[in-house]
Amino acid sequence: MASIIKSEFLEKLTARYGQCRRINGSQSLFDVSDGQLRVYVRYSKRHARDSTFYGLRAIDLGLLEGHPSVLCFLWDDQSVPLLIPFSEFEDLFRTVSPASDGQYKIQIYTREEATELYLASAGRFNVESYYGWDAADMLCKRKESDMPVLSHSQVQTLIGSLGARKGYAVWIPANDRSKMDWTLASPFDCARTPPLGVMEIREVVQEIDVIWMDKGASKARAFFEVEHSTPIYSALLRFNDVLILSPQSDARYSIVSNEDRRSLFVRQLNRPTFCASGLDNACSFLEYRNVFLWHKRVTS
Repeated sequence: MASIIKSEFLEKLTARYGQCRRINGSQSLFDVSDGQLRVYVRYSKRHARDSTFYGLRAIDLGLLEGHPSVLCFLWDDQSVPLLIPFSEFEDLFRTVSPASDGQYKIQIYTREEATELYLASAGRFNVESYYGWDAADMLCKRKESDMPVLSHSQVQTLIGSLGARKGYAVWIPANDRSKMDWTLASPFDCARTPPLGVMEIREVVQEIDVIWMDKGASKARAFFEVEHSTPIYSALLRFNDVLILSPQSDARYSIVSNEDRRSLFVRQLNRPTFCASGLDNACSFLEYRNVFLWHKRVTS
């Protein structure tokens, strides 16, 4: 099955961009169209809890450095490939060490709320926006990015819109609702109260930037804090309060910020207090560009 899925992907890759050749005889590394793109292809079966497992060899990642490159993750019954620009995670790999076998251990979780990449010893990262060929198109200069500079309120608007489109009730603090930018998304109604399951810490929860919850407002599904310029550590403390004082089963927590703060997120999240509470395994990083492209993908 692995060889079939991989062969089908390579056929589509060749048809889209031109000739593919193996790099140094590798079975996973490919040069596309005479150096326009490098692709690292990895496959996994789908396991329990909608997870997949991959090993990325440090020596292979070294051959991507300095080149327009994408990490391609494939699994069974996948409708479109997951193509992640290597440059966006290159610095992150440098902050952690590979396992004793020389590989970085990666898991992809395909959850209802969003698809997340987990890098052992680093954390979780929302990669929902990377489905399809856009990342490769941009690197091959087939498509220009129309990414705008987003304000805090505009990011809230897009995340709220994504939750509404997924069928969730959406909480946004009352003081922020008048600032929503409806030129970016179709208007949606905001919930009148935070999730009922966290009412004992209402003063903390009602200030969280965006919450997705089941209709009826009883159970929270995802919490988002948009850290435009404020300290990431403060947002993590709020999440920690929720996790400890009012545990929400299967709820996800996301810090939303710019790419420059990804490494800071990793350092802060791996503090002992967040590892002890389990927040390090429940919280992911979501970059502004990913929010914009994710929303664009589901609304186009």
